[in-house]
Amino acid sequence: MEMDLQGKHILLGVTGSIAAYKSVLILRHLVQAGAQVTVVMTSSAQQFIAPLTFQILSHRPVFTSLFDPSDEIRHLTLAEQVDLILIAPATANIIGKIANGIADDLLTTLAVASSSPIVIAPAMDGDMWTHPVLQRNLSVLDGLGVHVVSPEEGPLASGKEGMGRLALESRIVAAVLSRLRKREDLKGETVLVTAGPTREPIDPVRHITNRSSGKMGYALARAAQGRGARVILISGPTHLPAPPKVERISVQSAEEMREAVLRCWSEVTVLMMAAAVADYRPRRRSDQKLKKDHEPLFLELEPTPDILSEVRSRRGHRILIGFAAETEDVLSRARSKLEQKGLDLIVANDVTQEGAGFDLDTNIVTIIDANGEAMALPKLSKAEVAERILDRIKELKSRLGTGSRPIH
Repeated sequence: MEMDLQGKHILLGVTGSIAAYKSVLILRHLVQAGAQVTVVMTSSAQQFIAPLTFQILSHRPVFTSLFDPSDEIRHLTLAEQVDLILIAPATANIIGKIANGIADDLLTTLAVASSSPIVIAPAMDGDMWTHPVLQRNLSVLDGLGVHVVSPEEGPLASGKEGMGRLALESRIVAAVLSRLRKREDLKGETVLVTAGPTREPIDPVRHITNRSSGKMGYALARAAQGRGARVILISGPTHLPAPPKVERISVQSAEEMREAVLRCWSEVTVLMMAAAVADYRPRRRSDQKLKKDHEPLFLELEPTPDILSEVRSRRGHRILIGFAAETEDVLSRARSKLEQKGLDLIVANDVTQEGAGFDLDTNIVTIIDANGEAMALPKLSKAEVAERILDRIKELKSRLGTGSRPIH
């Protein structure tokens, strides 16, 4: 790892968690990799570990206060100097403040004032980690481009077992390296990502839809843009903000998504169909609200357009990536879909697994290629899963070059 971070200036934020002692190990890894590290501690963090420890290991002053007796505007000068802000451990308190724009100490003010990438590694009790407000705040940060290194499962300070332990130092440092490396391995590509659910109207007030949040597709769009690609995001209805510098096209139904894909098709070099497109729609849509009575209501459904099958016939040298969310026979069904649709890769996940269902920030997937080779990933944040998928696309492009591709 030595020299990977040579010349980089990292701000390490340490907050009030029992895991604060692990920040010392993270600091040593960063320094050994060649980084210049400035440590900023919250007042709560100082209850767990002394600033002097970080000062000795970083060979730099440790900052604990927003105010300086000199004329220096500390939060602005530090914000301008650093290449990346890493907050590890990140408590529920600091996550909530940054997500809501609260800047009431040096670390939160720096996070708001800086335009540098931000990586956070949460650490907290399991019940705090699963709390809906905390998960909402993480979603806000994810939408703003903050990279979250999801915690690990194991024994917690409360004595319980569960999710909330600070991620391994190696994972945290790897996330820093990933964000700081100028990887433009998708430069020159136009990546089209579909995301979210579709809504198939029954009448003016009702529709058929599914539980997709769009988080996986948005993570893919953000990651591809970060690796130099031009990204077009065709999104069904979600509450997620558009990733910066990504061209978002909002749609409602499967037919609207199909039309948007075909409009953009001539410009596309990589397609990632992460959307959960409805399989069926009502054959007839009522122009008026259907009234409730005491008789059963029967809806006649018809298949929606198969977008992947349609673009397969005009694929050329484009790379096609599909997704398979299943509840049983996951790998066999995914392989069948890969073959039927003529895909280069398919990303399969069992949505019944804990940590892999809808509307979560984590996922557990298996990536299968056209040769049938499967790569199973552990539970990772969707941002990390997105990077792994893009790594496979990079490998695939290197293998295919500009010549012929496998015949499906």
